[in-house]
Amino acid sequence: MIALAAFEEIIDASGAAARIEAMLPIGVRPRQLKVRTLLAGMCLAAADHRPAHLTRVHQALAALGEDDQRRLGVIADWKDGPHQLTYRQTERTFGLVADALGKDEPDGLPSGPLQRVCDDLLEASIPGEFKNGSTSLAVDWTDMESFSRPPPARGGDCADPEAWWGHRKNNLLRSQDELFYGYYLSAGIMMRDEGGPAVPELARRATVSSCRHDPVRAFTPVLTALPAAGIGLGDILDDSGYAHRDAGAWAIPLRAAGAALVQDLHPHDRGPKGTHHGAIIANGNLYCPATPRPLLELGPLARAATSQQTADHDHKTSELARYKLGRLTADDADGYHRVACPAVTGKIRCPLRPSSMTLDRSRPEILQPPENPQACCAQQTITVPPEVNAKTRQKHDYPSAAWRRSYARRTGAERGFASAKDPATNDISRGWCRLMGPAPLMLFTTALLITRNQRILAAWNARQHDNARRAAAGLPPKTRKRRRRPLASLAAGPP
Repeated sequence: MIALAAFEEIIDASGAAARIEAMLPIGVRPRQLKVRTLLAGMCLAAADHRPAHLTRVHQALAALGEDDQRRLGVIADWKDGPHQLTYRQTERTFGLVADALGKDEPDGLPSGPLQRVCDDLLEASIPGEFKNGSTSLAVDWTDMESFSRPPPARGGDCADPEAWWGHRKNNLLRSQDELFYGYYLSAGIMMRDEGGPAVPELARRATVSSCRHDPVRAFTPVLTALPAAGIGLGDILDDSGYAHRDAGAWAIPLRAAGAALVQDLHPHDRGPKGTHHGAIIANGNLYCPATPRPLLELGPLARAATSQQTADHDHKTSELARYKLGRLTADDADGYHRVACPAVTGKIRCPLRPSSMTLDRSRPEILQPPENPQACCAQQTITVPPEVNAKTRQKHDYPSAAWRRSYARRTGAERGFASAKDPATNDISRGWCRLMGPAPLMLFTTALLITRNQRILAAWNARQHDNARRAAAGLPPKTRKRRRRPLASLAAGPP
């Protein structure tokens, strides 16, 4: 059980309770339940593996010791004597908070004040020693089904009109997506930087949006607001569901905010996709017109690839890099930059560049140069406008070994959702929260992620303490046990 003091420290550090209190109406008599106590009760309910029900929040507060109840106002002195908080008072305060943070015209997206409050609460749950430990985030979205039944097929209203039909993966044998009625939960999980130290995989940002809205477009402004909050934006690790969106929805805003994309390209975006001044546009880069077609059509390495297949794939991607036009300048204020022919930069031998023919023969040689050379072959450099490769350009050449190692960190997003949706802790399937609308769902989801961060920190600190103890004893760090035994190990065992 996570201590109450930890949640109180997070709530006070965020300043969210005071801001929400200032937004609430002033009644005839003061409310017994303050916003600070309500938020602490929501976190306590999540920490005790309880569903996101207001009755459970009331029970968590009523189960505290008498001293804590009096300090938090759960027990107050009335003219008739001590009075313990009732469920009706819990429901009343939460309703006022949800109304204050909601929108006058609901549209299935969180309001600005609601998003900022949840951002501040999540940020406050990250200890100071880890705030600048990493700037990389693994992002993804998952389903969050509404408690409401869908609207009737013949038309009509339902209990949660802001929710909508969405798609989610299933564990069945068929490959079709499954329909559900509800919301998308998007989250960004902290991952270690390339070459940086390991960090606990804490949820740093999250949002809830109706399925009638694109979850990528709903999460983009949450991430691009990080630099304004004084938080560096580094590598953004995302799958093809993000990379396949149009550049204006994802790639361009994040690059403008200072992010470096590390993403898997959608099959429709892989391979040659036109030319620019004669250079072939492929996989986010520009390549020589004489690049062998099989190299341009390389895809990502299969998960079950053998060591020999991995070595062959890495050799082909390194060979492809020789044909890439070299970047000479960074983007200017308008997003333009200049690149040079690979023969000019000494990576290949080409008869159209006589100086390159003096290079040693370990470099690839263009045997049949274009009969009518275009600008990329006739000029020393060419200018690349921002719309070229705007969607597919990323930090590492796709699908090189460097890209594969960097992209492997994206699995942190899957682990983040797995820990948040673990039935042994808080199962956020239908019925987990019976309140409807983005405001109640997002407040309870933020409380769950705060609790999840505290569990991750506790496990991280215990592991670091154990590693230090083993190091002091001259023992190596403890490795994770293999949970699956392959058939080969069973066959090699004794009869």
